[in-house]
Amino acid sequence: MKNILFTMLFLLAAYVINAQGFYELEAKTIDGKTFSFEELKGKKVLIVNTASKCGYTPQYEDLQKLYEEYKNKNFVILGFPANDFLKQEPGSNSEIEMFCSLNYGVSFPMMEKISVKGKDMHPVYKWLTDKDKNGLEDSKVKWNFQKYFIDENGKLITHFQPSIKPFDDEIIKLIAN
Repeated sequence: MKNILFTMLFLLAAYVINAQGFYELEAKTIDGKTFSFEELKGKKVLIVNTASKCGYTPQYEDLQKLYEEYKNKNFVILGFPANDFLKQEPGSNSEIEMFCSLNYGVSFPMMEKISVKGKDMHPVYKWLTDKDKNGLEDSKVKWNFQKYFIDENGKLITHFQPSIKPFDDEIIKLIAN
């Protein structure tokens, strides 16, 4: 019995040591400023990798509507432009910012263009996709507009495939509860 208890405590300690907290992360905004995830404490967060030349690009419209509807209820969306899938985000940060503003009126925080897979994967996406870091699951970003939902305590709750639209019932339930 002592061996089982010791093993369980050891595994728990190893998890706590290895797990990186969501609020320890940071990224650069699309205009180059450092954004500390500590600013997100107490908020529910939807993180989305975006692209301007993708079949899912029209999701920007619903992402903006979702943000407008729930931003005053401790909810935020973070957009992370990425050029990892068929080069569907070729623009510079300023071109991406202009595209999002002019075409979709995006006012939710947009981060600088990053990589969401491979050897250049941004630390935020390392956290989102690695169970040892996020404490929930391993995952792979399969395409543009994949969504990750983090609760108000900085805990990864789930992720949604790119085809899942921003106003999907499951996403709304997570925001509203």
